[in-house]
Amino acid sequence: MIVYQNTKDNFLKDVSEQNIEDIVLEWVQNKLKISVGKNERNSWKNSLKEMFFVLDDKDIPGDSGVAIEYRIPQTSKRIDFILTGEDENLTEQAILVELKQWDKVEITDKDAIVVTRFSHGLSEESHPSYQAWSYASLINSFNQTVYEENIKINPCAYLHNYIDDGVITNTFYADYIAKAPVFLKNDKLKLREFIKKYVRHGDKKDTMYRIDNGKIKPSKSLADSLSSMLKGNAEFVMIDDQKVLYETALVLARKSSEVANNVLIVSGGPGTGKSVVAINLLVAFTKLGLIAKYVTKNAAPRNVYESMLTGHFKKTDISNMFSGSGEFINTEDNIFDVLIVDEAHRLNEKSGMFKNLGENQVKEIIKSAKFSIFFIDEDQKVTWHDIGAKEEIVKWSKYPGCNVTFMELSSQFRCNGSDGYLAWLDEVLGIRETANTVFDLKDYDFRVLSSPNELRDLIFEKNKIKNKARLVAGYCWDWVSKKNSNAKDIVIPEYDFGMKWNLASDGNLWILKPESVTEIGCIHTCQGLDMDYVGVIVGSDFIVRDGKVITDPSKRAKTDASLKGYKKDLKINPVETKEKADKIIKNTYRTLMTRGMKGCYVYFTDKETEKYFRDRINS
Repeated sequence: MIVYQNTKDNFLKDVSEQNIEDIVLEWVQNKLKISVGKNERNSWKNSLKEMFFVLDDKDIPGDSGVAIEYRIPQTSKRIDFILTGEDENLTEQAILVELKQWDKVEITDKDAIVVTRFSHGLSEESHPSYQAWSYASLINSFNQTVYEENIKINPCAYLHNYIDDGVITNTFYADYIAKAPVFLKNDKLKLREFIKKYVRHGDKKDTMYRIDNGKIKPSKSLADSLSSMLKGNAEFVMIDDQKVLYETALVLARKSSEVANNVLIVSGGPGTGKSVVAINLLVAFTKLGLIAKYVTKNAAPRNVYESMLTGHFKKTDISNMFSGSGEFINTEDNIFDVLIVDEAHRLNEKSGMFKNLGENQVKEIIKSAKFSIFFIDEDQKVTWHDIGAKEEIVKWSKYPGCNVTFMELSSQFRCNGSDGYLAWLDEVLGIRETANTVFDLKDYDFRVLSSPNELRDLIFEKNKIKNKARLVAGYCWDWVSKKNSNAKDIVIPEYDFGMKWNLASDGNLWILKPESVTEIGCIHTCQGLDMDYVGVIVGSDFIVRDGKVITDPSKRAKTDASLKGYKKDLKINPVETKEKADKIIKNTYRTLMTRGMKGCYVYFTDKETEKYFRDRINS
């Protein structure tokens, strides 16, 4: 999405005659619907004036295109400055400029990572050249117009306050500087020449407009890319906080030993790349000769990954890579170099089918490895026995004297990169109050359907594209087809609608089988997995009355084990138990409604609830 777009001449005019930061602020507020702090406004003021001086050259065509704060499709990332035009051979060119106000950095031993100081203190950040290159890679990966029409993307970084001290230009970062040159305070003329090398003629073909409106390729699916990644191929370019996390984990893995254990707790919401980083780390640790495993409580992602690897690796090798969370009850201390725990919020206290084995899964994982990584989103706890929380992990880390490191992922890649959709969802589901009381449909394909038949037909249509669309529902219907294969489970008589749960046929591999689009998934078979489009049926356990969200555990199916233990605990501590059940139901629908990378379509069995959601959409 383009926030500010103009010609070079008009950009120069906006800077010289007006307050450019105010113009950009207005565009950001109107288009992105986000609030902007004082520091970001000051960065526009200072950095865009520096770009004024760079571009104030008659040899740079006045009708070159300028775009500011361009949001990369399917992400929440924004590119500071883009100049478009044509080179001497009339090939379309786009120059991406990552602008920084930094004046000093410290070198690290982590690939592409530097340390710089902000108002809140020192912070590890991607080297600006890596950042610019990774953004260019995202555009090249996502945008069909760019690669089909041979538009060249040229990234660079401009640190206009930085006097060269040999650190930011250190040979340690040479590979990325070669891909995206870094220009410093005294390099104004060098940056100008870099621009003139690629832009000799103006933007005659509306290059930036076509990039912005270009067809977006389907995002890489982690499951689809897994085999290639494990063979050593780079399938995903990690950006910003993902890259910092990845490099930090590698350093901690090298430092960890039987007498110096480490625990890394990584917080991140839906679509922030937790699983992508986890699998990348599994590959990296294996290359280093470390004994590492990918661990999840939820079988669905493990089964899908293992299915995708079958035929490419030996079955024993595959089973050695992946593990359930209850498999460390009797393991020796420190037998693994690294355990990577994805979906750590789903960990249980006890293991086994009857929850009667072991002491505590968190404790057992930590003691089994020299280095444990826990990827966690506490707002995705969806069953009564989920105990994964930062406090729980910290508590058990103290026992063997582990060093604990906290990190966070915030870069958004699911839901079309819309942070606004996720914040709005938290607001309307009653999970937390946010500023996003109304959702703008331009940010993400969200629709409320009037009947389950409309929802089903839409998902069937979307699934024809790449077998990446599925129906899911809250677990408010009993699994009757388990005993009677001819019976329908999710039955809504007034619409003559009936479909089966997917639990019997393909189970956790339901998301891969094309014919399983005719069945409906639940939280147990889709958590931890992504699809392009998700259709959600919201049952009677979640309704809205007079604007207030009401959850009702009694409306859950008796065959659903998510709330097993609720009735017992209700007698002991009714207030706390009701609060816990309320959160689980809301988290369940939050999780279901964030599975779709490109779109989410919803049918509500309750009409007042449907109206509530429709009223909160700006169509």
